[in-house]
Parts: sequence; structure tokens; C-alpha cells
Amino acid sequence: MILYDLKCHRGHAFEAWFLNGGAYDSQQASGDVLCPHCGTTGVSKAPMAPNIARSRSESSQDHGSEYRAQEVAEKILKAVDGLRAEIEDNCDFVGDEFAEEARRIHYGESEKRGIYGEATEEEAEELDDEGVEFFRLPTPRRRND
Repeated sequence: MILYDLKCHRGHAFEAWFLNGGAYDSQQASGDVLCPHCGTTGVSKAPMAPNIARSRSESSQDHGSEYRAQEVAEKILKAVDGLRAEIEDNCDFVGDEFAEEARRIHYGESEKRGIYGEATEEEAEELDDEGVEFFRLPTPRRRND
């Protein structure tokens, strides 16, 4: 596992764990690396401090830290999966009409209710500019079946 400091084109800084450098590169190329603050895929690696080699006793302690980080990452992914399931069970799927339906609800032209669907980056920015409240869900994680 490797931890990267990342930054989106809107200036949000965050950290993310990846299996290795290649996993980051492939996920970045396929648009699967999202900013947790605004959901944009315009993300790049931020400058990082070098990792200084440690003594063997300190190195063995790092394995516990790495295991704990993996454990925390799995809990986060499980929580996101649970949130996605809750939304799918309790909200209306509006597909690629999400932006239009969100606007109708915002302006009182449609019944106020929970919806989910898909929007382009441009549509999301327009909704944000109009003050329409929404949040992005990370794409479902891929399964290695």
C-alpha cells in the first residue's frame, strides 16, 4: 500500500491509499480518482516529503501502521457502500436527468424528495453555481471476481 498526497484543480488537498503506484496511475487514467470534497476527477499528486529509511525495529512497527491503514480504508469503503445502498433503497433514480430534476426540486417545480442519478462535470458546476444542494457519491468500487 502507498499513501499519496493529492490535490484537485479546485485546490482541495487530501490523502488516498493505493495498492501501488501503478494502481494510482490506472485509476487516474480511467477517471476513478475523485476529490472527496467536490467530486471532480481533476486530481493530481501533490508534492510529498521523502520517506526516510528507519531502523529495523521502527520498520517492524510500520507494518502494524500499514495494517491499520488498510483496516481503516476497508471500513471507509464499507461505509460508502452502505451509504450507496441506503440511497438506492430510499431515493428515486432519475438517471442522466439528475441535473434537470434537481433544479426542478430546488425551484419548487417538482415534489421535494431524494433523488440520485448522473451528471456531467459541467452540469454539476452549474448546479453548484445556482446554489442547488447535492453531493457526489464515489463510483462503486471494482470487484476482482
